[in-house]
Amino acid sequence: YHPAPLSEKTPTDTFVVEISASYKLPVNYSISSGDEKGYFIIHSSNGIVRTSKNLELEDFPVNFKVRATDSSNAAIFNEVEVKVEVIDENDFSPVFPSSLLEETLPENSTATQIVQLKAQDNDTGRNGFLTYGILNEHGLKFRINETTGILYSTAPFDYEEEPTEYQVVVYAEDDGIPEKKRGYCTVVIKITD
Repeated sequence: YHPAPLSEKTPTDTFVVEISASYKLPVNYSISSGDEKGYFIIHSSNGIVRTSKNLELEDFPVNFKVRATDSSNAAIFNEVEVKVEVIDENDFSPVFPSSLLEETLPENSTATQIVQLKAQDNDTGRNGFLTYGILNEHGLKFRINETTGILYSTAPFDYEEEPTEYQVVVYAEDDGIPEKKRGYCTVVIKITD
């Protein structure tokens, strides 16, 4: 048996799978091995397996054996394996160490690296995999490497002719399921004379 994966937020007493043994007499079902932490309970007469407590993602997958025993003779039984997987929920949004950074950039600098931004996401797997982007483009004067989080200027600035300050809003987005989550950071870039 390989039931549908459960969410790590599955409540206690949730249906997991129904085990069914073909036998001429009534049987008693029990979990015989493999569920050392007691995540599951089975109804002894109908074979329905339910969760018995909150699921801890790091303990899964769990492979356990269910035993069907002849109700009048315990020496007659058979066992089947059940594999239960748990999927990580996208619990956390990416977070930057600071929501505001100030950087300076000398005028007439050729396209250059300004700052490397690094967000943190406490989810695992694709829920914690981050890509970076810029929310407001400012006439395409800035770009960000979507993998490394390095923010670059794309052209030189003229202190006398252009604004001397830019607010670039950078986001980090996870690859979460069922939805992606974002965190934001504003980088204030002051052009110096």
